[in-house]
Amino acid sequence: MSDREKKPPKSEEEIAKDLREFLKSKLEGDGITVMLGLDPEAPEETGSHRDPEPKKSRVADALKFDLTPRQVKSHLDRYVIGQDAAKETLAVAVCDHYNHVRHVHAASSRGEATDYVKQNVILLGPTGVGKTYLIRNIAQLVGVPFVKADITKFSETGYVGGDVDDLVRELVRMADGNVDLAEYGIIFLDEIDKIASASNLIGRDVSGRGVQTGLLKLLEETDVPVHSPNSVSAQLQELMQMRRGKPAKRTINTGHILFVVSGAFTGLEEIIEKRLSERQIGFAAAAGRARLEKVDIFQQVATRDFIDYGFEPEFIGRLPIRVALRDLTEEDLYKILTTSEGSILKQHGESFLGYGIDVRFEDDALRAVAAKALEEKTGARGLMTILEATLRPFKFHLPGTKVQRFVVTREAVDDPEGALRNVQEEPGAAEEAFAACEVKAFEDEFERSEGVRLTLDEPSVAMAAAVAKDLHLRIPEYLRTVFGGHADFLKRLRKETGRREFPVTPQILNRPEEGVEKWIGKKTA
Repeated sequence: MSDREKKPPKSEEEIAKDLREFLKSKLEGDGITVMLGLDPEAPEETGSHRDPEPKKSRVADALKFDLTPRQVKSHLDRYVIGQDAAKETLAVAVCDHYNHVRHVHAASSRGEATDYVKQNVILLGPTGVGKTYLIRNIAQLVGVPFVKADITKFSETGYVGGDVDDLVRELVRMADGNVDLAEYGIIFLDEIDKIASASNLIGRDVSGRGVQTGLLKLLEETDVPVHSPNSVSAQLQELMQMRRGKPAKRTINTGHILFVVSGAFTGLEEIIEKRLSERQIGFAAAAGRARLEKVDIFQQVATRDFIDYGFEPEFIGRLPIRVALRDLTEEDLYKILTTSEGSILKQHGESFLGYGIDVRFEDDALRAVAAKALEEKTGARGLMTILEATLRPFKFHLPGTKVQRFVVTREAVDDPEGALRNVQEEPGAAEEAFAACEVKAFEDEFERSEGVRLTLDEPSVAMAAAVAKDLHLRIPEYLRTVFGGHADFLKRLRKETGRREFPVTPQILNRPEEGVEKWIGKKTA
């Protein structure tokens, strides 16, 4: 037998180790560094401690997080519509986690030992209901780096350890190389239900049990090398830092990294119902099933259900916080468009402004978008689908034309091509509709803020549009300058007369004080 047949081929790890040892032995002078394009005097790259003070400050800021659960939920309410029970549970879990982290950090600085059990979270719910959006906004609120990954990419490759560790390394990149800050970050793993093991599997299961095992150490506590052992460039960087006498932190501890996993868990509801029905017999069982049809079944999930679904007990035990999110209703989708600070309407508005075009949306049009999006059965993502299909013809054909303003109506949602033709053929009518939409927006906002409603007739709308254009103001901005100083008088008039609506004519628009005679029905002194 030859020597070649006796020796098995070297693994990637062995090759990388041999290369590191070779380079280390050759780094006596600067020749090898020049050859590799490395400058011995160059500043350290990401991962070094070139600017320790700013980095320490960012960690200190994160550890100062002291909001109450109610305050966290109020913040989430600005971006995520509905899901109140889920937001309350997440708010408590996040506040508890960072309160514990702050306590442990303070105790360790005094040399005191403390017990700490992480409250990792598992989210259950259909696609498009806001799972990722909730966690991203929480990370921004706390001030820690956030990493989102689809767990299926790990199952597809079959590599467990190295790839999973890259999730933690990605936190360092999101923290601009600040390893200390990365150790308090949040990792979000989507499609976690896809790594549930099949119960009848024979042989190695790299897509299920194997990935769960690889994640176990991260979910609890372990040290992950800052650089991948197989990364030659990272090893060279580390050697250069050692030569300068400035060794960077070499590992990331996962003990305080909060892990949140999520999935749709199709089929889990049958497992839950089966477990619950086992407790009842006959008529009682039928009554129990009737009750279950009226509630969110995921609210009653137990550890046993996850195990029956295909998760290892050790894995699911490290995810003690279970949060169920419900399907979005048509009203939820409408509110996402109209009240969420992250509404997709803002993005589309900015897109049109890039072409020098102003766009507004009638309320009926937004209702129609919400109804069509519900039929998509993809949650809030359906809104993006319907709006893109509605606005695509306008974005393609209107830029470069004389049309500078138009309104998206219900007809535009039902027949985008027909609505586009109307705008192109009658740009003047499109301008008038735009002005009327702007005036209505002012009327609605004024009523919300002051409790009284001003109603402009058609001549007043035309006058407001013309004057606002001459003054280079938006119509609502112009109307606020006209009537803003009269709000207190109008509220007093409402109190004395019981009237809540006051008509506006061109004469009143020109001289608001003349409206007093019309509004109170008599001459003033």
